[in-house]
Amino acid sequence: MEGDALYSIGELARRTGLTVKTVRFYSDRGIVAPTDRSPAGYRLYGIDAVARLDLVRALRELGLDLSTIRRVVDRELSLPEVAAAHAEALAVRIRVLRLRHAVMTAVAERGATPEETELMHRLAQLSEDERLRLIGDFLDAVFGGLDDAAPAFAGVMRSMTPELPDNPEAEQVQAWVELAELSLDPDFRASVRKIAEDQAAEHARSDSMVPIRDIAVAVRDQAGPALTAGIDPASPQADPFVASFTAHYARLLGRPDDVELRRRLATRLESVNDPRRERYLQLLAVVNGWTAPESLAPVFDWSVQALRVRTPGVR
Repeated sequence: MEGDALYSIGELARRTGLTVKTVRFYSDRGIVAPTDRSPAGYRLYGIDAVARLDLVRALRELGLDLSTIRRVVDRELSLPEVAAAHAEALAVRIRVLRLRHAVMTAVAERGATPEETELMHRLAQLSEDERLRLIGDFLDAVFGGLDDAAPAFAGVMRSMTPELPDNPEAEQVQAWVELAELSLDPDFRASVRKIAEDQAAEHARSDSMVPIRDIAVAVRDQAGPALTAGIDPASPQADPFVASFTAHYARLLGRPDDVELRRRLATRLESVNDPRRERYLQLLAVVNGWTAPESLAPVFDWSVQALRVRTPGVR
């Protein structure tokens, strides 16, 4: 019967597809012990050695060390427990490799300096608590102290908070690194702070009993159709659209729709149209796995141009 047969190292190697040198190596370390010896003193193995070697090869290919493998095949360790621990270790390794891949890809694409590369690496390695502190500091710099508009900003702050998943894709890590760099930029912080202050001032002037849309949203809704229709912002056909969103702004501030108000509105829209703000929102969507936001830059460009041709002093 085959179960009673004994095999030399060469025969065992042919059955398992391993080299003679490999089988001898495992045998020398006691992972696969010989059952008997031939009259000439050569090691002989039973059929169970084939199964042990097949298991050893599979576990080695999965990355387990020989010490652990020996304990598994000798049933000193539970294979499911070993597999669970190894899977967890691999998950950590995969995450580290993803972080490194994302940073090196960003370095290659951006032509980063050594200093920028070091910063990107540090940002990619931040823990969840460290990421939350970094973004919390950014949001506090932007919205802190605007107490009158705090309820209105609570939702905005939540919507501007990145949440990198536990096992992010490479593009999510790249987006997080760029977003974190952006949030540390003093000029960008000042730009977003100015937008928040303008919005808070508008909120304070409006009738709190009557909910009213933010001017950027109103311009999007009221000027968007004109842009879609291909209307020239300098043409008479644009007049009703301009009148609509300037009237909305006048109601928002409780002021007449005059030249000064339109100058102020043009400045406000140019501030909101900061390309860095749009980039932040695009990166945020990637990090959080959201649908990419629609670009409002064309609507704001159209609206500012429409105000410019109708309002003295708007450049």
